[in-house]
Amino acid sequence: MNYDVNFMYRCLQLARIGEGYVAPNPMVGAVVVHNNRIIGEGYHHRYGEAHAEPHAIDSVKETHLLHESTLYVNLEPCSHFGKTPPCANLIITKRIPRVVIGTSDPNPKVSGRGIEMLKNAGVEVVVGVLEKECYELNKRFFTWVKEGRPFVLLKWAQTRDGFIDRLRNDLGKGPVQISNLLTKQFTHKYRAQNQSIMVSTNTAVLDNPNLSVRRWAGKNPVRIVLDRTGRVPQDYHLFDNSVRTLVFTELHDRQSTEKLEFITIDFSNDMLRTVLSTLARKNIHSVLVEGGSQLLTSFIESGLWDEAHVEISTSELNEGVPAPRLGVLVERSAYVEGHQWIDYVNRAKKFRQMP
Repeated sequence: MNYDVNFMYRCLQLARIGEGYVAPNPMVGAVVVHNNRIIGEGYHHRYGEAHAEPHAIDSVKETHLLHESTLYVNLEPCSHFGKTPPCANLIITKRIPRVVIGTSDPNPKVSGRGIEMLKNAGVEVVVGVLEKECYELNKRFFTWVKEGRPFVLLKWAQTRDGFIDRLRNDLGKGPVQISNLLTKQFTHKYRAQNQSIMVSTNTAVLDNPNLSVRRWAGKNPVRIVLDRTGRVPQDYHLFDNSVRTLVFTELHDRQSTEKLEFITIDFSNDMLRTVLSTLARKNIHSVLVEGGSQLLTSFIESGLWDEAHVEISTSELNEGVPAPRLGVLVERSAYVEGHQWIDYVNRAKKFRQMP
């Protein structure tokens, strides 16, 4: 039995409990093991609060065993003072002799320094256990650090004959209901998993969406609207100040409030990169793009996407708004109550490769 692998899997299980609450920090779980028996464990609960390592160490009741134990953690312990003290210092102070790490931290503030601190203190350090799985867990964080932009997840539902909606010009007509009750839950799960959600002007004007998490547990994402000329009515849900909302526009006369921020940019000059770099500077490390078709296609054509989740129903429209086309091979496919779910990964991106 490979105990290092087994205990690292436990770290990953614990880390995921913090999903939706720790961003822009990564999800981290930690386990303290003595003679192949777990004597303490913890995870990063919420952004700004204690990291996984202190939670795990503090949970150990027989503290004298720490001197003979191994600490497992899926991401390199931090070595700098941020909102919390350095975890590497705590490990050294507690005289834990061995540390097993899933993957190093690409953050320039850490980036091997935590590992170096531990080794210099005489700690035995093992790096790379379940590295691929640890990297995948925090792919949003790694993208944000390495690419200087948020992780971009595209999501849409389409009919069997390739349409995402009927042609609509009347504000009184709602969108075609392509998703069923179960697959709508998946949509809200994606919203809870990502820090922000983005829609275009047409989607905002025609649908008056809330863009909130209602069918899943988790925080509401930051709402992002691309509204170049200010077409979205001010009495819409997006302007109700219930959730932090960012509106990218070319107008200069809009007044921001505590939860509603208008950001003026040039839409004619590489607009998507400007938006993404702005979001990255605001510590937003992931964005779920839900529509419309033109916006989704723009992301695809620019190559500024990482994954796409496409739902295909059994219904047909015969005419309407064509669904975006990825032109890449299917990564994964499954069926949910008759609806096909296809997951795509942009393998052309170099940062997708293991560090």
